[in-house]
Amino acid sequence: MAGPIGSAAPAAPAGAPVAGGGYGKALTLLASLFFMWGFITVINNTLLPHLRSVFDLNYTQTTLIESVWFIAYFFASIPSAKLIERVGYQRSLVIGLLVMAAGALGMMLAASLPSYGVTLLMLFVIASGITLLQVAANPYVAVIGPAETSSSRLNLVQAMNSAGTMLAPLFGAYLILGRSRGGTAETGTVLTQAERLADAQSVILPYALVAVVLVVLAVVIARFPLPAMGSATSRVAKEERGRHSLWAHRNLVFGIPAIFIYLIAEIGVANLFVNFVSQPEIANITAEQAGRYLTFLWGGMMVGRFAGSAIMQRIPAETVLAAFSVGAFVVMLVTVFTTGPVAMWALISVGLFHSIMFPTIFTLGIKGLGPLTEEGSGLLIMAIAGGALVVVQGWLADRYGLQASFLLTAACELYILFYALWGAKVTAPLAEPVIETI
Repeated sequence: MAGPIGSAAPAAPAGAPVAGGGYGKALTLLASLFFMWGFITVINNTLLPHLRSVFDLNYTQTTLIESVWFIAYFFASIPSAKLIERVGYQRSLVIGLLVMAAGALGMMLAASLPSYGVTLLMLFVIASGITLLQVAANPYVAVIGPAETSSSRLNLVQAMNSAGTMLAPLFGAYLILGRSRGGTAETGTVLTQAERLADAQSVILPYALVAVVLVVLAVVIARFPLPAMGSATSRVAKEERGRHSLWAHRNLVFGIPAIFIYLIAEIGVANLFVNFVSQPEIANITAEQAGRYLTFLWGGMMVGRFAGSAIMQRIPAETVLAAFSVGAFVVMLVTVFTTGPVAMWALISVGLFHSIMFPTIFTLGIKGLGPLTEEGSGLLIMAIAGGALVVVQGWLADRYGLQASFLLTAACELYILFYALWGAKVTAPLAEPVIETI
């Protein structure tokens, strides 16, 4: 996956900072990418109840929208890696942003028609662009500065991603739900055909703004002198990789389904949150008001990520992950078996417990892989496609009720607990590969 961004130059020691400390500005710019893909992904949490109203969808059809989004991770991950090898990291970042912008413009077309099918297609396009950014940006951030602070850099950009997810519900609640009849009406209100058509067009402005920001960001990155990643050791690394098997590493073998299953839990909670909270027996509020409470869910994830990072300096990551999974399991049971504000705040609090799960599982999954780290990372990113199975929770909600469907989330937390206690143990650890920057 390694490939030069610009012209070759003499290689510096692995993880060496860019001359003049220039990687700091590059890191700031890259953090904006993490912010944007977190922001755009979470817009879906307010978009889904909006589209449910516009197209008169059941829960299965509603969650299918998010399933299409995460299927893109499965299909786009390997092509993204091939593209990075061919054109380099910087051009791949620019292409990813432009693909996302094209999808945002396509969402404006889907709203104008309006068309459920075109909406699914355009969300797939946007998610494919985000997949390319994920595959390119994560390893790039890890190597543009000193090796000893790579974890700190990754935590920083993860926090920016959380900031994007926290602000997106406010954006969506105000510009999508707040400007639509379905978003401001009481639960159960039946919309006329004319009202549905008007509501569909309310997404044109927010996606136009998103498209403009993405194009501007693509231009900035294209013109910015990003540090280049060297490829002097890529041939040696390739030969070294051929002597080892990914499947000899228990932490990766069980980590791939852990990421997959965790995404089912996270996306199920986020996507059905507005519909759940707005129910008469829970909070009895409008979809717009419920969308604002979604900010607390994502805000809890940001706070938990900072707190978890500090805790892990003293306590092993596996222990922290186990404790958080138990907490998540308990609050999901409270969500299912209580009503009113207790159930609502229990569902909000699961964001705090989910906060450390993805980055911790990811880190534990690639631990000890040595020269196999890139391949292992790629498989873990592909496992994000687990979010596509949120449609299973939609089916459960239609068949057994929305509240009971969160038992699926509770079951997911138990697998994370199993991974923390046993699956994450490293077997056959390998020496870490040398990565050069130029």
